[in-house]
Amino acid sequence: MIEAEKLVIDWAAMPTYNTVMSVAVGAGLILLVALGREILKDPKKVVYEGWSLAFAVLGFILTATGLHMTLTWPLASGGFPFDNIIFGETSLAFGVLLLAAAVYLWFRGRAALEREDAVEHMSAVARPVSVFVLGMGLGLFAIAIAGVTYQLFAAPPQEPISGAFADYPLVEAIFMSGLIALVGLGAVLFPFGLRATPAAAKVRTVIGWAWGLSGLAFVLFGAMNFFTHIGLIVNTMG
Repeated sequence: MIEAEKLVIDWAAMPTYNTVMSVAVGAGLILLVALGREILKDPKKVVYEGWSLAFAVLGFILTATGLHMTLTWPLASGGFPFDNIIFGETSLAFGVLLLAAAVYLWFRGRAALEREDAVEHMSAVARPVSVFVLGMGLGLFAIAIAGVTYQLFAAPPQEPISGAFADYPLVEAIFMSGLIALVGLGAVLFPFGLRATPAAAKVRTVIGWAWGLSGLAFVLFGAMNFFTHIGLIVNTMG
């Protein structure tokens, strides 16, 4: 509620953890691009245990936080129910995908990567789940459109740094929606990048740039938010 122009938020009723979500999502996107490059370059040199552990760590964080947010809607009490869908459901989906990749690499990584047709085999393994990846990519496009249409993502003036644009909600709406759409672009193209055609190589390049750039942005933005969100909490505790 607002009293004497001071925003007061009951943080006990609205736990927020899209800080670590953002860093984990960004790291996951960057690592997917890096792993893809290693597999295409020389699959037999890929240290699959390290990639499995990395995906397991990030997958657990995103699955746990995304599942809690999806099932309990903690941000609804503060007037942001849509953020539970935007951050919770997408993090849950990505987290489960990363966990699946971690399990596969841990148990089947050596056998898969030592095959003479390792690239083709890994593409065939990923092809069925690519339907879900494509669907989530379309969902990310929808979120990006909603973000601009309804001017979502704007931080309150009490939040350091981001709050400087509180009077210009389209600024953060365009920034966040653009990042989300960039991830969506890579996801929509993912099934086509798995094909064994000359055009697929160009598609993989686009996916790599889309996920690499958006991943870096999410890591940096999430890291910054560890300060800005703490500042928001301090400024709105009452």
